Amino acid sequence: MPKSDFIPSSDHEFAVWLDHFISSLLAKPAFYGLTEDDLTPVKTASADFHGKLAAAIDAAAIAKQANADKDASHHTAETEARLLTRRVKALPSYTPGMGALLGIEGPKNTFDLATAKPDLSGVDQTGGVVVLSFTKHTSDGVNIYCQREGDADWVLIGRATVSPFVDKRPLLQTGKPELRRYTAVYMQKDKEIGQFSDDLVINCAP
Repeated sequence: MPKSDFIPSSDHEFAVWLDHFISSLLAKPAFYGLTEDDLTPVKTASADFHGKLAAAIDAAAIAKQANADKDASHHTAETEARLLTRRVKALPSYTPGMGALLGIEGPKNTFDLATAKPDLSGVDQTGGVVVLSFTKHTSDGVNIYCQREGDADWVLIGRATVSPFVDKRPLLQTGKPELRRYTAVYMQKDKEIGQFSDDLVINCAP
């Protein structure tokens, strides 16, 4: 069986390994058929690597703090802008035209549940377990239907208000694969709305 590489892949582990390697050689160079001059290149390379590693660690820490400061500043600026936006929109003289000039009128939501259908996808987890993901958009959730071999029609297997939904029903016959067809439709105020999703066929492995 082939051996794995003796050089560690992570920078920290490599630095520790390199220090041990060089110190062991320096302790008895003649034992390994080397002179101290033979070790000069690797010692120089090691010193350079340690310096670059320390600089990279410092830079990463600075970048992390800079991003945290940026996010905090973004939050503060957004909060102040929203406060002023509410004051402007509360003016009796406010019009959408004024909002458009200030850029405080959001784009219209063109998504229409009455004509929409969910995007349904699924992943077989074996043994009959299937993880189904869907897009919720502005709906309250989806009703999920399934049709298996022997089913005369679609069977409602559940309502999901968050994605994903997990179908945990066991296989009809233990150890035998089965095909399942799934579809989903949006729900709004306990009523189905829009179109059914495209049929999703999942091959459930034992």
